[in-house]
Amino acid sequence: MLYGVVLAGGTGTRLWPLSRAGHPKFLHPLTGTEASLLQATVARLDTLASPDRVFVVTGVAHAAAVSRQLSAVPEDNVLVEPSPRDSCAAIALAAAVIARRDPEAIMGSFASDHLIADKEAFADVIRSAMAGAREGLLMTLGITPTRPETGYGYLQCGGQLGTGALLKVEEFKEKPTYDVAESYVKSGNYLWNAGMFVWRADAFLSELHRQQPQLAAGVSRIAQAWGTADQEEVMGDVWPTLPKISVDYAVMEGAASVGRVGTVPGDFGWNDVGDFHTLGEVLTADQAGNVVVGHDGAERPTVLLRETEGLVVVPSSSRLVAALGVRDLIIVDTPDAVLVCPRERAQEVKQLVDQLKELGQHGYI
Repeated sequence: MLYGVVLAGGTGTRLWPLSRAGHPKFLHPLTGTEASLLQATVARLDTLASPDRVFVVTGVAHAAAVSRQLSAVPEDNVLVEPSPRDSCAAIALAAAVIARRDPEAIMGSFASDHLIADKEAFADVIRSAMAGAREGLLMTLGITPTRPETGYGYLQCGGQLGTGALLKVEEFKEKPTYDVAESYVKSGNYLWNAGMFVWRADAFLSELHRQQPQLAAGVSRIAQAWGTADQEEVMGDVWPTLPKISVDYAVMEGAASVGRVGTVPGDFGWNDVGDFHTLGEVLTADQAGNVVVGHDGAERPTVLLRETEGLVVVPSSSRLVAALGVRDLIIVDTPDAVLVCPRERAQEVKQLVDQLKELGQHGYI
């Protein structure tokens, strides 16, 4: 079976003011059900990994909430990082802890804030990726692109690896301009990079040591002390010294350049819920295209809409939110902040958070 690693970090600034540093987006029920994004991520691994093989890497501020939401996951499997060091350190910590427990372990790394519509197809792609991982490849899940998307990175694919659906990854490409993205999609040789990975833990740690020896040595020290009386002291000493770098930059790009990365094309309804406009596209809308997030249909309405079209409304306070004669807006109501903006400018919400930081208004962040 697989060891599942879920990365539960970041604050989701494009989903402000719903997502905050103290209660980020992965803890919110944005799935169209009562499950949070984090709970949905773990639930879709249930046919691949038993609860005792699921690990979550998260920050100090969120560890208690993560454990509460994932009662079936052993508390010791919630790996707490003292400070954010980006994805490579988080994944490497999990890999090192898992490798001590099971030297031949195959692990998968998944973000805690993605939506996936077809759980069975997703599991099938993971199983195909595990076949490549057994051969020592670092596998990434590539998403078959449906449009020229400029907000995602891309994988440039080469020839087939062995039998089945495995393809060689020639190169990781940064987020492109629209024209470049259009050429990628038309060529048929590129997949979206979803940031989901499958590999043998020892193969990843070996590649990490080759490319990032300082990070590898530090994580090895932490793993050796894990579960002992020295764990907190060693973690406190070593963790702040680790390079702050993403796993793509630190490992995957260099591994691809020497032919050690493979991918499996996937089409399972993947969506990176990065902003409110995207959320409005993936959740169920009414006949006028309005989406109300978390509306439970109670007798006392929390949202009242009249002659509106294409709204995304997030009622997160006890107030009634009413809208009349408007279209294509985002309206987010929380107890201490209200956001109203056009859906087409959803990506720019992050700029409001940046402005609040500049103003020293950290209580709203």
